[in-house]
Amino acid sequence: MRRIRVLFPFVGGPVLGGSHISALSLAAALDPNRFEARVLVHFEPGAIGQKTRELGLDYEVLEDTPLMSSPGLPLPGRVGGLGYLTRTLPALRRTLKKIDPDIVHTNEGRMHANWIMPSKLSGCRHLWHHRQDPAAKGANMLAPLLADHIVSVSHYAMPSRPIRPIGDRASVIRSPFDFPAIRPDRTNSHDKLCDELSLPRDAVLLGYFGSIIKRKRPDGFVRAVDAVRRALPGRQVHGLLFGDTVDATRGLDETCKALVSSLGLNDNFHFMGFRSPVFEAMSGVDVMLVPAVNEPFGRTLIESMYLGTPVVATRHGGNIEAISDGLTGFLVEPDDPESFVEPICKLLSDPLLQTRIADAAQADAAAKYGAERHVSEISGLYEQLVEGTQVAGTAYA
Repeated sequence: MRRIRVLFPFVGGPVLGGSHISALSLAAALDPNRFEARVLVHFEPGAIGQKTRELGLDYEVLEDTPLMSSPGLPLPGRVGGLGYLTRTLPALRRTLKKIDPDIVHTNEGRMHANWIMPSKLSGCRHLWHHRQDPAAKGANMLAPLLADHIVSVSHYAMPSRPIRPIGDRASVIRSPFDFPAIRPDRTNSHDKLCDELSLPRDAVLLGYFGSIIKRKRPDGFVRAVDAVRRALPGRQVHGLLFGDTVDATRGLDETCKALVSSLGLNDNFHFMGFRSPVFEAMSGVDVMLVPAVNEPFGRTLIESMYLGTPVVATRHGGNIEAISDGLTGFLVEPDDPESFVEPICKLLSDPLLQTRIADAAQADAAAKYGAERHVSEISGLYEQLVEGTQVAGTAYA
C-alpha cells in the first residue's frame, strides 16, 4: 500500500517564522511507514531550506513560478489575477502532476491562495492550516468553498464569518512544540546576556521574541519597557527585542528605533536580531512580554512558559487560551503599555510568585503542547481525508 504523500509548499527567503517551524517539524515527525513528506520552496531555499535540511528532510525549489499576493504587499515574484490564471495556475498543476501528492497542506496566506485552486483541479485533498486573523478574507471566502478541511491553531483564530458553514470540516489543533530535552539554566542564561551586552548581572531584562510585524506590536513593547523603566528608577531595566522584519513590513524596525530614541531609551534597548535556537536567550530574560493583538496562538509564548520564563501578555486573541491569568502567567489590557508594569514589578519583587508561576506554566505547557499529540491528530486527519471518510470538526483543549 502506497504511503500517503503530503506536499508542504512555502515561500523561500530569509524569514523563518513560527508557522514554518511548526509545519516543518510536523513533516519531519510523520511516521515514514505511513507518510511521505515533500517540501517545496518557491524562489530560493533561504532559511526554510536550511531548517528543512536540519530536520533531515529534502526539498525542491520552484524558482520561476510567480505568485499572487495582496496588491498592498509588493512581495517578490508577485503576479496579478490574469497572470495567475495564465502562468501560475498551469505551472502549479504541472508541479502537482510531477509530485503526485495525495494532500497539499498549506500553512500561510500566500500559499493558501496560490495552491488551493490547482490542488482542487488536480484532484488532491487540500488542508488549509489557519494560523492567522479570524477575519482573514481567504479563510472566510476561499477555504469554506474549496478546502477539504480547515485546521485552526486556536478557537480564536477559527474563521469568524465563513461564506458557508464549516462545522463539519474544521478542527482546532494546537501547533507542535519541540521543547528542548534539557531546559537551559535561567541564571546562567541571564548572566550570558548581561555579559554580551556589557550590563551588570542584576539588570532587569525584558524580552520580546517574534517577527517585527504590526500584529505583534513591537512598538507596544518599546512603550512597555519605558513604562517599567520609569516605575523602577533604582534598577537598570533593559528591553531586548529578538526578531527581524519581514518583507511586508520593512521599515517597522526603523519606526521602533525612532520611538526608542524619542523616549530616551537608546541605552536601555537592544535589537538582538533573529536567533536559532532561541531557547537560551528566552531563558535568560526575566520576563517575556507579549504585546500582540489578534495573535492566533503565539509559539514563543508557549516556549517561554515551558522554559520557566514568566510571561505577561495582552488579554487578546489566542493569548487568552494559552494563559490562565495569575496562575500560569499574567494577562493585561492590550492598548495600555502601563498595564504591564504592575505584574512585572510583582514578579521582580516576589521570588515565590516567580517560582509558582513558572512551575505551573511548565506543567501546563508540557501537558498540552507536546509535538506527539499534534502529529497524532494531524496524521489521523490525513488518513481520513485520503480515505474519504467524514472528518468531524474537532475542538481540542
